[in-house]
Amino acid sequence: MPPVTLNNFTIGAGQPLTLIAGPCVVENEKMILETAEAIATAVRDLPVQLIFKASYRKANRTSVSGFTGLPFETALGILEKVRSGLGLPVLTDVHDELSLPVVAEVADVLQIPAFLSRQTDLLLAAGRTGRIVNIKKGQFLAPEDMEKAAEKVASTGNPGILLTERGTTFGYRNLVVDMRGLVIMAKSGYPVIYDATHSVQLPGGMGTASGGQPEFIPPLARAALATGAVSGVFMEVHPDPSRALSDAGTQLALERFPRVLKQLLEVYRVAQNMGDPA
Repeated sequence: MPPVTLNNFTIGAGQPLTLIAGPCVVENEKMILETAEAIATAVRDLPVQLIFKASYRKANRTSVSGFTGLPFETALGILEKVRSGLGLPVLTDVHDELSLPVVAEVADVLQIPAFLSRQTDLLLAAGRTGRIVNIKKGQFLAPEDMEKAAEKVASTGNPGILLTERGTTFGYRNLVVDMRGLVIMAKSGYPVIYDATHSVQLPGGMGTASGGQPEFIPPLARAALATGAVSGVFMEVHPDPSRALSDAGTQLALERFPRVLKQLLEVYRVAQNMGDPA
């Protein structure tokens, strides 16, 4: 399997930790730019490969009244400022084939949301852009099934594929992360990312919105890295999660981010020295 490369770094086993971090959604320009700069400052001089993330739109909402995002061009314009002004590669979600080519002009990594991980046409369209495609594992999928999703993207001639674990549905309004799945997905040869924040989500747990258990973000992220199968961590970070317009119950507070990152780097260093997780 060819390496996944982005700008001047490579994502995969034996490489520095890849960190995908940023707010859940583009709320306004000031918050996005200030948060991106704060995250970039926190990782400076650390062995971290940073990708900034923020969804230009949230298509999957619990309630019709949930915040879905700013106008299309406004949101993408803000992400372009992160990319060109701060020099950070950008990841954002894609939801349909029509808008995908325009989004690909701004984003370095196109993310397939978990509920869309079996949408063949969307996966093929994302692959054809030539951008890196991060496929989130559906809450309903076995880890072995993710190789089939990756094959759809790879069939377009695009080898830049990441597979992300974000928990499996377990009963009502709860997700569970099976750490065995990380090792299983890694056997596909594609880099595996662990989503530390959506994994603690309680879907629909607030009635009109999803809740969460953010106290479990650090221990689950440490556990995922300890498997030795994970090349990166996905983590939504917000300056004030309680006021976030989306996923307020699962985002990590920006002020906690540096300390949590330090812990993750320690675990990652030890895990990488252990060799093959299998």
